[in-house]
Amino acid sequence: MKFSGNVWSQLKNKTADDLIAALIKDGWDLDEKVRTERIYRHPDGRHVSIHYHPGKTYGPNLLKALLNDIGWSASDMRRLKLIK
Repeated sequence: MKFSGNVWSQLKNKTADDLIAALIKDGWDLDEKVRTERIYRHPDGRHVSIHYHPGKTYGPNLLKALLNDIGWSASDMRRLKLIK
């Protein structure tokens, strides 16, 4: 997925906690928890593996891969208050 520079500038400071809160708000459920990995599943069958480290942000490549797995558009991220 391609996002504008404005979207990326807002996402780069989001922590794992911010991302997980948005997943839960969007209807995802925690399916499995193994060490630092948490697997979330959506009722429509999508799943994503989040490597959880409290208060840490993700690098651009990992964040891009996570967003591709999650499948959110910019309008979804606005609805979930991840971006303005």
